[in-house]
Amino acid sequence: MGTMILKVLSLRDEADGIRAFELADPAGGELPAFTAGDHIDVHTGTGLVRQYSLCNGPLDRRAYVIAVKREPMSRGGSHWMHDHLRQGDLVTIGGPRNSFPLEGDAESALLIGAGIGLTPVLSMARTLAHTGRTYTLHCFSRSAAHTPFREELSAADKGGQIFLHEGLEIDRQKSLLRDILAEPGKRALYMCGPMPFMEQVEQIAALAGWPTGSIRSENFGAAETAKCGDRHIEVVLASSGRTIIVPADSSIARTLIEAGVNIEVSCEQGLCGSCLTRVLEGTPEHRDTFLTEAEKADGTLILPCVSRARTESLVLDR
Repeated sequence: MGTMILKVLSLRDEADGIRAFELADPAGGELPAFTAGDHIDVHTGTGLVRQYSLCNGPLDRRAYVIAVKREPMSRGGSHWMHDHLRQGDLVTIGGPRNSFPLEGDAESALLIGAGIGLTPVLSMARTLAHTGRTYTLHCFSRSAAHTPFREELSAADKGGQIFLHEGLEIDRQKSLLRDILAEPGKRALYMCGPMPFMEQVEQIAALAGWPTGSIRSENFGAAETAKCGDRHIEVVLASSGRTIIVPADSSIARTLIEAGVNIEVSCEQGLCGSCLTRVLEGTPEHRDTFLTEAEKADGTLILPCVSRARTESLVLDR
C-alpha cells in the first residue's frame, strides 16, 4: 500500500511522556481496512520515517489511533511528533501493514504488554472482544502515571479479563509472570514491550512448557546495529556481480545506498521489513526483530539495515 495524507483529528496525553494521535481522512471518508497488530509508517518533518502500532479496533475506520512515547535518545521522530504535530495538521503515512498478526487457531489468548508495548495488544483485545473469543490482558508499567489508556483499561466489561501491574519490583514481577504463565493450556501468547522484558517473559514461558509456536512477540525498541568486534563484509550483488565492501562501522543497507544501489529503507532499526532482501550465498547474522525465528534459522532472508554476516561475504539478490 502506498502513502496517504491524513489530518490530525485530535491528540491527547495518555500517560507520562505518551501522546495519542487520531489520524483521519481530511475529507471525512473511511480509511483503508486494517487488522489487529498492524502498524503505519509516519513520515516526520525531520525526514525520518517511524513505525507506530494502531491501537484502536479494526472496525473503527474513521481514524487510525497511534500512541507515541517521547524517547530521550530519539533521533528526532518522537520529539517531532510531540513538539510539532498539532490538531488539524496534515501528515504523510504509509501502510497499514502487519508483522505481528493475531492468529485464529487458539481457543483463547493471553496478551501481555509492557509500557508503550501495550498498543498493539490493546488492538488485539478489542478484536477478540468483538469476535467473542476469550482473552486475558496483563499490562505492566513503571507506575499508574506511565500506563497508557489507563482510564479505558480500568473501565468494566471489555469482553475479557484485564489486569494492571504498576510499579512492581523486579523480583515481584518475575514471580507474577511465573504465575501468569504457569498453565499454557491451548492458549496463544502475544506479547510486546522492551527487549529485556520480552526476554524475561520468553524464558519463564519456556520453563513453564509453552510451545515455541504458541508465542508471538513484537519488540518495541531499536535492534542492535553495531557491536564491538564487528569486521568489514564483502557484499556481492547477484544482478551485476559487483562487490561492495561494507565497513565495520556502517550498515549493509547504508553502504549500498551510498554506492548507488537502489534499496528501500524506512526505520533502519530492523523493525519494519522495508529493506528485506534475499540471501543467495553466505550466512547472515540476524540482528533484527522483524523476521521469525524460523526465517532466521532458514538463512535466506536478511534485513541489511541492521544485520551483518557470519561468513566473510554475502551474495544478495540485488
